[in-house]
Amino acid sequence: MELIKKHFPALSEKQIAQFAQLKPLYTEWNEKVNVVSRKDIENLYERHVLHSLGIAKVFKFPENTDILDVGTGGGFPGIPLAIMFPESNFHLVDSTGKKIVVVKNICEALGLKNVVAEQIRAEAIKDRKYDFVVSRAVAQLKEFYPWVKHKFKPTTEVAYKSGLLYLKGGDLTTEIKESKLVKVRVHNLEKFFEPEFFETKKVVFVPRQ
Repeated sequence: MELIKKHFPALSEKQIAQFAQLKPLYTEWNEKVNVVSRKDIENLYERHVLHSLGIAKVFKFPENTDILDVGTGGGFPGIPLAIMFPESNFHLVDSTGKKIVVVKNICEALGLKNVVAEQIRAEAIKDRKYDFVVSRAVAQLKEFYPWVKHKFKPTTEVAYKSGLLYLKGGDLTTEIKESKLVKVRVHNLEKFFEPEFFETKKVVFVPRQ
């Protein structure tokens, strides 16, 4: 928890309280449904919460924006981002029902009113459009982007560049080239966070195309 306060010193008291609840909540639920690897539960704030908030270091979601979290699993990066951006709306989706049950219960315990969690594949969402899509290393970009390319609002409806914010690791040169996506920007998280875990971690921004 100290890691979060160190890197985000402007948090409100409510946000600090919500972040502080994450460890006991995930510890309790992880005993029922394995949403975080057993070895990672002790490093929850570094490897899951702070990692998710890497997106907040490179991008600030405007108020009233709609964000889709694809393959949210246990709620990452969606739940930490929803705490960080309470004026934005988050739709967290995953194909595994048990994980969505955990996400819903954790959001309820945190009092998060800006999150909707749903068991559904991203490809099956037909009636909603979003300003941004976030995700954490679900697949290679060439496979992942086609799943979400039609999920963005028309450019006439937004005053900013919408797109995908994707948490990835390692050397992405070949992956980006093979994706044939243009104007891709890569942000190295080691610039913001000092733990060794972040040495190869990145936020990839793919503008709507």
